[in-house]
Amino acid sequence: MNDIQTQHESIWLRTLWKGSSMPVFSTRAFNKHEQVVFCSDPLTGLRAIIAVHSTVLGPAVGGCRFWDYAAAHRNASLDVADVRAEEDAIFDVLRLSRGMSYKNAMAGLRLGGGKSVIIGDPKTIKTPELLQSFGNYIQRLGGSYYTAEDVGTKPQDMETIHGTTDYVVGLESGEFATGDPSPHTAKGVFTGIQAAVRHKLGRTDLDGLTVAIQGVGNVGRDVANHLRAAGAKIIITDIVQENIERVLASGEAEVVAGDKIHAVDADVFAPCALGGVLNAKTIPQIKAKIIAGAANNVLDDEVADDRELMKRGILYAPDYIINAGGIISVESEVHKEHLDDAARARKVAHIAETLTEVFEASDKQKQPTGKIANELAEKRIDDKRRALRSAAE
Repeated sequence: MNDIQTQHESIWLRTLWKGSSMPVFSTRAFNKHEQVVFCSDPLTGLRAIIAVHSTVLGPAVGGCRFWDYAAAHRNASLDVADVRAEEDAIFDVLRLSRGMSYKNAMAGLRLGGGKSVIIGDPKTIKTPELLQSFGNYIQRLGGSYYTAEDVGTKPQDMETIHGTTDYVVGLESGEFATGDPSPHTAKGVFTGIQAAVRHKLGRTDLDGLTVAIQGVGNVGRDVANHLRAAGAKIIITDIVQENIERVLASGEAEVVAGDKIHAVDADVFAPCALGGVLNAKTIPQIKAKIIAGAANNVLDDEVADDRELMKRGILYAPDYIINAGGIISVESEVHKEHLDDAARARKVAHIAETLTEVFEASDKQKQPTGKIANELAEKRIDDKRRALRSAAE
């Protein structure tokens, strides 16, 4: 760290920013988290939160989400909007980091779960200086948390962050670099859709089926391409017109409004954007028999919505299982191992087997798939925790 950075040392906060009344420990998203770090750097405009949920299975790994949380509160006063944005960010990072722990556990990886969010509009405040400041905070955690790209960040941003921290994965260069994880995420989602179709519809092919894809960015676009190649018809939406045009440039697709995509006539609904899209309002409108997509935290209410989907006969592929292809692809980077493409592909393909295990357990126990997946993930983490404790005695 240079002299200027030292003079303007940003605050290493472990409590809420002034003005926010939201507690952390008692919020419903807090669940056995090991560490929550609040980062503020007035010099660069950085406001970020790093949540380490669990390091029992290994170093916590999870992407960095750069998001304008205040956008949802534009009608409120500036002060109120800022507070609500912070509260949304806290809830997001807590829930996402727990999801990463479960994702890594269910994928059989030697990784724990973490996540980070940078608060603000990346189009206006993202600078190399801000990203490097964020990297400084990650470095201080000493390897307990590794970051990667996520919504609002790109591989180039990870290279910038890597300038101030060793703990970045998904890099484009370096001896153990694995590159952009998005194609692996998309392949895993496609594999998961195939598994769900086999289980729910009794079909071994996708020919002639209709899949509605909400969000066709890097991952959603690749999912669309896989589906079209398998003979499926796709219906798409995205808030970014350029993303839609890229999908249309490579093949046929029906385009619908963003607030209609979940309710179209389709066999599969694939949420591939942000979370919370399955809720008390949208679930009754869903016509698809399968929900399987790349988005994280798609259930607005993790318990009630999971139960409601089962009640309606809709098969839900737990998000953190089906979208694990990306994290599977970067595990070798964390552990400084060489893994060839074939071995990586085999690990991603195993997502189908994991989902089938969950689907069959759900049928047998008559419990929602999300609940089954959570219990299996928690058991794997708890078993490892007990083993570590016994070894230390």
